[in-house]
Amino acid sequence: MSLRSGFVRLAAAALLGVLAPAWALTPEQARGIASGDGDERIEALNHAVAAGAEGLAPFVQALLDDAVKVAGEQVFVLQGDKAVDAATGAPATLPAEAEDVVVNNRVRGALQAALASLQLLSPELALRRAAVAELLEQSLDEAQLPLLDKALAAESDAALKESLERMRATILVASPDKAKRLAAIAALAGSRQSAVASLLQERLAPNSPDAETDAEVRAALGSALDAVRSRLAWGERIGVIFTGISLGSILLLAALGLAITYGLMGVINMAHGELLMIGAYATYLVQNLFRQFLPGAFDAYIVAAIPAAFLASALVGAAMERSVIRWLYGRPLETLLATWGISLVLMQGVRSLFGAQNVPVENPAWLSGGIAVMSNLTLPWNRIAIIAFAALVLAAVALLIARTRLGLFVRGVTQNRRMASCVGVDTARVDTYAFALGSGIAGLGGCALSQIGNVGPDLGQSYIVDSFLVVVLGGVGQLAGTVYAALGLGVLNKLLEGWAGAVLAKIMVLVFIVIFIQKRPQGIFAMKGRSAEA
Repeated sequence: MSLRSGFVRLAAAALLGVLAPAWALTPEQARGIASGDGDERIEALNHAVAAGAEGLAPFVQALLDDAVKVAGEQVFVLQGDKAVDAATGAPATLPAEAEDVVVNNRVRGALQAALASLQLLSPELALRRAAVAELLEQSLDEAQLPLLDKALAAESDAALKESLERMRATILVASPDKAKRLAAIAALAGSRQSAVASLLQERLAPNSPDAETDAEVRAALGSALDAVRSRLAWGERIGVIFTGISLGSILLLAALGLAITYGLMGVINMAHGELLMIGAYATYLVQNLFRQFLPGAFDAYIVAAIPAAFLASALVGAAMERSVIRWLYGRPLETLLATWGISLVLMQGVRSLFGAQNVPVENPAWLSGGIAVMSNLTLPWNRIAIIAFAALVLAAVALLIARTRLGLFVRGVTQNRRMASCVGVDTARVDTYAFALGSGIAGLGGCALSQIGNVGPDLGQSYIVDSFLVVVLGGVGQLAGTVYAALGLGVLNKLLEGWAGAVLAKIMVLVFIVIFIQKRPQGIFAMKGRSAEA
């Protein structure tokens, strides 16, 4: 049973407790709904719904709960150890020959639709919303139209009114009256719902049992389907662009640290992906600590995980720089081989500590779900948060590099190490700080990645190549170029995926980058000043 269905059933159960003393079904209505073949029972049920028979809701709920028995012409509702007459609600003695009422799947669906229909007139907005959501999943016919019209006239909520109008048109599109079908199609033509497009397509399908045969109506169906699809196409386009920006934000977080270690310091760090992995595992550990010691504040664990991921990766990066990389500046091939070896050590270390399998990282409640922009477009909160987080990290890095003393020292050392040393700058310490900063930013990227994908020892391998591509395409040492390259590659990759598939899209992106670098080796933004002339 779905959550919406359970909500409607709970509301009906509450209604049963309120209305039980005041039954107003006629004996004929109760007997017609409880006995006979399926078509007769459904017809009797629809007539009772259309007539607005009081006491119908608790009786329908009793049928759904298998709490109804029939003995001859009399119908009984069981209430615990007692029985009452289904028509009058008066206490009654259950005859020994009373038989259970059998509710098959078809009748059960009609009962659920009737129960939801009765909630359309509820004064509670939440009940009406649950009822509309339930009815949208049911197969309705023209017998429900009187109640829908009544609910439509009384409805004040704009969204629910639109749903009721669409529901009414969905019923009438199958009407035997041609004029009603044309009017319903005209109403559905303004819809933005993917379910409406499926309905219209089904009416046009030649092999469908509900296919339209009238030429004029088929033409109207085709025009309405084109109109609905054109609106839905915007949702698909916006979805592709959003997904591309989301991927670009992830690439940006992965490449920002590399823009410092490679772009500014000239170190080809093949262990950069493993620094992402360390940030993700730090998030996993913080999550487990909150779950064990602060379960009431679990939804805030991500706030503590952000600095923890930064510090964990920054400390590992500082250790790498002090122990290995500091001896290899100016020798890019040696740094490539050394850091590749370090990446293998880090991956095996994580496998030894946490195992080779992926570990679960759970989203906080406020990062779960999404915002429904259109019927075919939902923007997940975790990806929206990553886009905002990437923007904040970018702003912080740009501010640090351009406006702080450490940023001045980093720029001075990377442009002219000897001159910086001559004026009193501790170049060895600046190198360590800069490498730790780039590594810490990679840890932040790992923290973000843990919210949208699996966390495992091979996490970083999926992003190391793309990170280098972003830095090289954007221009070595250029933060602005890194931003343009990351977002551009993310959107381009998703656009091509929809056209050519994931594998061909990746190949086409690589070919594009190769051709671009051949034509413009310095990347999107060229270095300016003496460093560019050297």
